[in-house]
Amino acid sequence: MFKLNETEKEYRHKTHGPKYLEKGPNMNFGIIELLPKEEVATHVHNYMQENFYILEGKVTMWIDGQKIELEKGDYIHLDPKEVHKICNFGEENVKMVVTAAPYMENDKEMVDVD
Repeated sequence: MFKLNETEKEYRHKTHGPKYLEKGPNMNFGIIELLPKEEVATHVHNYMQENFYILEGKVTMWIDGQKIELEKGDYIHLDPKEVHKICNFGEENVKMVVTAAPYMENDKEMVDVD
């Protein structure tokens, strides 16, 4: 068992990006804050499943080429091998929870799309 407060961790880019509260040994649990016009590049996980829960704002995801609009309160589950991209096209920050399991340090593969 362990306990921490979100303020004890930093976002990857100081004020935004991912912030992991737990990274392994069994799963990842984090918060992602996307600034307006910011995106998470197209990628895939071969073994990990991911879950996203939108806390604030609206976000657009592409999952295997399908466009999905998500807003506060929405939850989405992605299976391994589902290629995905996340974009904040809005004028406000997006804040969401992300979980990934089983934990694997190097299971993110960037994908080139035309």
